[in-house]
Amino acid sequence: MRLTLFQPDIPQNTGTLLRLAACFGVPVDVIEPCGFVFGGPHMRRAGMDYLDQVTVTRHASWTAYQGANLGGRLIVLTTKGETLLPDAQFLPDDRLLLGRESAGVPPEVASAAAVRVRIPLRPEARSLNVAIAGAMVLGEALRQTDGYRRCGCE
Repeated sequence: MRLTLFQPDIPQNTGTLLRLAACFGVPVDVIEPCGFVFGGPHMRRAGMDYLDQVTVTRHASWTAYQGANLGGRLIVLTTKGETLLPDAQFLPDDRLLLGRESAGVPPEVASAAAVRVRIPLRPEARSLNVAIAGAMVLGEALRQTDGYRRCGCE
């Protein structure tokens, strides 16, 4: 299981997601460009002292990420997803991709996904914070794939 952040805009959300990944032993891919200086003070504050416990691979672009041959299925979290989170079936080597806070993912990224997952919300709600959405989906994916035990979480 991997978390992938597509051109993140908000350093605090990135730091929070890196802390999440550190807590569960999940590697993170960051597809650049970021909308902030990666590793800056806001990101470090959100990630606290967990940032040295997470494996982060930075990719210069979407094309570079695609060329990295990371294996597994690409699962995109999107408000336009056809598969509702309660119906999604995850595999241990899935790559969970989160879009930009300001714009989600462009059509070419969404179309590259094996599955597009949407968290069901009340009709009047537009979306969740990306870090909260990432935590919800990663938690369900780890639950389904016995990932909590595999990462040595107690």
